[in-house]
Amino acid sequence: MLHRVSTPIITIASLLNAFVMHSSHAFISTTSTSLTFLPSSTSSLYTSNTQESTTTPMYSFIDTDLRGAAMKLHTRKQAPKEGQAPERQSAPKDQAYVTTHMDYLHFLIDSQHVFQALEDAVISNDSLVEFRNTGLERTVGLEKDIKFMMEEYGLERPSVGNVGEEYAKVISEAVSANQIPEFMCHYYNFYFAHTAGGRMIGKQMSALLLNKKTLEFYKVSRISDYIQF
Repeated sequence: MLHRVSTPIITIASLLNAFVMHSSHAFISTTSTSLTFLPSSTSSLYTSNTQESTTTPMYSFIDTDLRGAAMKLHTRKQAPKEGQAPERQSAPKDQAYVTTHMDYLHFLIDSQHVFQALEDAVISNDSLVEFRNTGLERTVGLEKDIKFMMEEYGLERPSVGNVGEEYAKVISEAVSANQIPEFMCHYYNFYFAHTAGGRMIGKQMSALLLNKKTLEFYKVSRISDYIQF
């Protein structure tokens, strides 16, 4: 039986770690924006007969390059210890844009389209088998939420927006070209965004628009109950 919890039990970083340790390849970083995929047997990060390799900490792309780039987009208010972006001045209350139910429905539609591309990608490529059926899949829950919004507020289902279409295409093309390191950067960024800051946004929208109803999109299954590495 799956239990519902308010936060994920296994983080995306944990899944990436497990993927690295249980596959025949290892990730290492060569630039600040991408990963390089090398056989684990040739990577000194994991195998070496020298004494030095056993004492050198393993390099972490997620904790260094990726985190550093993310913190450049966060303000000190959002990330008190590491935020680097300047604070934005809020518009006066009488001029502030008020989010509508249709705005939120558009967001759910676009999100579902991108998550569908991610879920299709891990199914289509056997090197991504560790990322299948993780409990992080969002498309089924999003479909329930979309139908709820339409029925509850009398809304017509909108088409996927241009941004959602274009980003899903980028993801699909990366996997089709077997550019797995590039795909994993998108995978981590998108899933992590929605299991971290995205949940805060969901809570705010719930209070503003949904009478504090929690959508299925924001309910994460207890992954450790059924995933085995």
